[in-house]
Formats: sequence, C-alpha cells, structure tokens
Amino acid sequence: MKHLLYFLVMAAAMMVLSQNLPGFQVSGWQAALIAAVVLAVVNTIVKPILFVLTLPLTILTVGLFLIVLNVAMLKITDLLVPGFDVTTIPALVLGSLILSVVGMVWKMVTKEPKKKKDRD
Repeated sequence: MKHLLYFLVMAAAMMVLSQNLPGFQVSGWQAALIAAVVLAVVNTIVKPILFVLTLPLTILTVGLFLIVLNVAMLKITDLLVPGFDVTTIPALVLGSLILSVVGMVWKMVTKEPKKKKDRD
C-alpha cells in the first residue's frame, strides 16, 4: 500500500511540475503514473550500475555528479514513457531536483520508528 501511495505522490508531483515548469510536460494522470513507476524501476536497476561506474567522478566532484545521474534517470524515463516529455535541460535539472526532494520527504514522513531492544 505504501508503494502505491508513493507512486501517486510522485505522479502528483509530476503533474504539478507540468503545470509550473516550462519544458516539463505530462499529458495526463495515466502518463504521470506510468512515469512514476518507470522512474522507480530505472532508479532501482540502472542508477546503481551507473553510480558504480562513475564513482571516481562522483568522488572528484564531492557528490555533485549525483545530480547528473538523477538528470540522466529522468531523461531515460522521458524516452521510455509516451506522454511524458522533458524538453529542456533546465527542466530536466529542476525537475530531477524537485522529484528527489519529494522522494526524500516521502521517505522521512513514512519512515517507521526504530524499535527499542529489550535488555534483560
């Protein structure tokens, strides 16, 4: 259930971005939901591989290259999902940053509290 809500929140964020960010276009809720799922899959499968391959560059840039990886994941999603188009580089960068923040906030809000260990 939590995953479904996550996809709905990300789809809603994409819809808001499409209304407020020039160059970020989503044709409707169906495209936004598909894009949210595809983005999650791409982030799960492709991003770790690219992270390992670009680790020296990430270390050299003190982690700033991770923004480029996020932009690349959003562009891959753009290429795979019809009705989801990010046409400009500023829209890709801002969109990836905003979607990353939305994802981080979601994780913070839905984080389960740690259980305390009983000591005898």
